[in-house]
Amino acid sequence: EEGWGSWLQSKGVNNGENNGVSSPSIATSSANRQLMMLEGKSGSYFSSLDSSIDILKKRAQELIENINESRQKDHALMTNFRDSLKIKVSDLTEKLEERMYQIYNHHNKIIQDKLQEFTQKMAKISHLETELKQVCHTVETVYKDLCVQPEATTSEDQAHKEGEF
Repeated sequence: EEGWGSWLQSKGVNNGENNGVSSPSIATSSANRQLMMLEGKSGSYFSSLDSSIDILKKRAQELIENINESRQKDHALMTNFRDSLKIKVSDLTEKLEERMYQIYNHHNKIIQDKLQEFTQKMAKISHLETELKQVCHTVETVYKDLCVQPEATTSEDQAHKEGEF
C-alpha cells in the first residue's frame, strides 16, 4: 500500500490529509479531476493492453494454422511417399516374379532334358535286360544241350575212339 499511497501522493492525492486546500468542495473537485485523469490514463493503458492481447491471440492463431498446414503438407508428403513406394514395390515384385518364372522355365528345360535322357537310358537298360535274358536263356539251353549230349556223345565218342585204336 505504501507504493500505492506514494503514487497517489505524487498525483496530488494525500488520503484526507490537509493538502493546503481550504474548502472541501475544492478538494473534491480537484480529486475528481485527478481521478478522471487517472481513468483516462488507465483506459488508454488497458486499451493498449487489450490491443497487445489481441495481437498475441492473432499471432498464436497464425502459428497454430501454420502448424496445421505444415502437418497437412507432411501428411500429403507421406501419402505420396507411401503410394510411390507401393508402386515401386509392386514393380519390383513383378520383375522378381518374372525373373523367377524365367528361372523356373530354364530349370524345367534342364529337368525335361534330364528326364528324357533318363527315359532313353531306362529304355536301353530294359532292352539290354531283354537281350541279357535271351542270352541267358540261350546259354541255359546250350548248357542243357551239352549236358544231355555228353552222355550220347560219350558212347559215340567211345565207339569212335574204339575205332581209332
